[in-house]
Amino acid sequence: MATITVDLPEQIEQALNRTPGEMARDVKLYAALMLYQLGKLSSGMAAQMAGLSRVEFLYLCGEYGISVFQYTSEELDAELASD
Repeated sequence: MATITVDLPEQIEQALNRTPGEMARDVKLYAALMLYQLGKLSSGMAAQMAGLSRVEFLYLCGEYGISVFQYTSEELDAELASD
């Protein structure tokens, strides 16, 4: 397991009213969500990065407005036209 250290100004921790442990979990989740949204990680790998089950991760995608369907509109049109 790799370890990454992120230095954050104390004001951010106070503004968000989060403990260092909560901030670490948040940053891991937000990074995993972004990497999944950008297509850099699969949902399974992003879930693993966030320390969640795949089902929990996909649920959170919905909570954060991230589509779990990785189709472009053209791919979706082609898929629907082929059926």
